[in-house]
Amino acid sequence: MRSKNRLIKGLIFTSIVIAAGTTGYKLLGGPEWSLLDSIYMTIITLTTVGFGEIQDLSGNPYARILTIFIILFGMGSIVFVVSTVTGFIVEGELTNVFGRRKMLKEISALKNHFIVCGIGDIGSIVVKELIQSKRDFVVVDTDFKKLEKLSAVEKVLYINDDATNDETLTNAGIREAHGLITILPEDKDNLFVTLTAKQLNPNLRIVSKGVDENTIKKLKMAGADSVVMPDSIGGLRMVSELIRPAAVSFLDKMLRSQNGKTYRIEEITIPEGSKFIGQTLAEADLLTGTRVLIVAMKEKEGDIIYNPENTSIITGETVIVVLGESLEIKRVREWIEKQ
Repeated sequence: MRSKNRLIKGLIFTSIVIAAGTTGYKLLGGPEWSLLDSIYMTIITLTTVGFGEIQDLSGNPYARILTIFIILFGMGSIVFVVSTVTGFIVEGELTNVFGRRKMLKEISALKNHFIVCGIGDIGSIVVKELIQSKRDFVVVDTDFKKLEKLSAVEKVLYINDDATNDETLTNAGIREAHGLITILPEDKDNLFVTLTAKQLNPNLRIVSKGVDENTIKKLKMAGADSVVMPDSIGGLRMVSELIRPAAVSFLDKMLRSQNGKTYRIEEITIPEGSKFIGQTLAEADLLTGTRVLIVAMKEKEGDIIYNPENTSIITGETVIVVLGESLEIKRVREWIEKQ
């Protein structure tokens, strides 16, 4: 980024020298100097190619003084630009620039993806889970080294910028995203990201980290659909290990990859206008040919029905909770959404 700024400054200074030299030759050369002559004289002087003067300057000392200044200042700016470009190539920054452009193009093509703001210890776990559950996502963080390290292990799309900026979230595809999770260290930053994200995409589902219990209400008022406090979750996990170790062991083994497969409890929403609306679960046969199991069903604004009967009726925006291998669940979800 620093080399890029140096390059921009060098190009700006070189442009100023060219513009000043052209203007100077035009004013000092008199009517016999055309604009093209002035530009040409400036460029050949600046590049020191050795061509002769296109107009005789022997009787025009001011034009010769201008030529001296163009050589002194112009050559300095050109050397500065060339050295910066060389540094760009040697340091690999030019490759990074093209890489970032390619990444932004890939991000712009995403639909219904997730955005992760913050890549600390919790963020790394979130990213790992999104990878294992075969979800499209974009990571946003200001720490370039952490992002590079993350991307070196898995191909991860990321934005190296401040998540509290509107432009950053826009570049991350906020308007086409399905959900956002903000895990920044400070509650005030998570609050700002939540408020900004909800304004850019009112339909976005937002999950925010909470540090202080008093900020939960504020985060929800700002637009967070859910607020998670890591310390509380850690306490519940510890007591669960104490009083229900078998259940915890089952969930732990399920969350870990087994023989290259990842098993998860997921939810699939039946979209409005689907051909399955009005059918029973038996008639719809949503999971035919798979090993995915329906463990619960939730109607819009309704209660959760655990282990639903085959005679349960599917309505608009019914949510079914399923258990199975992540890749199979993804295929089932995509198939249902197309019907």
